[in-house]
Amino acid sequence: MAARLTRAQLESYRDAEVPDLLPGAGGPVLRLLFVGINPGLWTAATQTHFAHPGNRFYPALARAGVIERAIDPGAGMSEEDRAHLLQRGIGITNLARRATARADELTAEELREGGRRLVRTVRETRPAVVAVAGVTAYRSAFGVRGARQGPQPEDLAGARLWVVPNPSGLNAHETVDSLARAYAEPARAAGVL
Repeated sequence: MAARLTRAQLESYRDAEVPDLLPGAGGPVLRLLFVGINPGLWTAATQTHFAHPGNRFYPALARAGVIERAIDPGAGMSEEDRAHLLQRGIGITNLARRATARADELTAEELREGGRRLVRTVRETRPAVVAVAGVTAYRSAFGVRGARQGPQPEDLAGARLWVVPNPSGLNAHETVDSLARAYAEPARAAGVL
């Protein structure tokens, strides 16, 4: 679907929202909550987190063994794909709700509000581990200037907290292999691996 969209069609998804991928009441236990910065236009068009064809999120999860099936988000995630993630104890949300072409289009206040919303989400869903994808966004959302990638010294509303690399193709110094190693750490801590 998304591969056939024109730039004008993608632009029509600007400011759209993508629902969180979280288990419902009585559903699987949420072990690991991945947190993106905000939906991109491809994500909004397909209603699938991390959907841009250049994004390495799902290939890295597969390489690390966090997921056990290939997921092609560019075509839109199937209900079976969503169920697989949830059955593995994996959820996905974003700091900011609105879709943009680039994360740098967000305001500092949107990121701070996203941090506050994330705390509420974690309190409600109670994952064992939260993994925020993007150290700069994490720093902005939580006002932690010296934060580095990896496990953080503080928890987040009772969940162990990691900052992991952003899987966007714009993050050129990361590879699927380096992302897989980084994503495996919080997955192990959460009991997914």
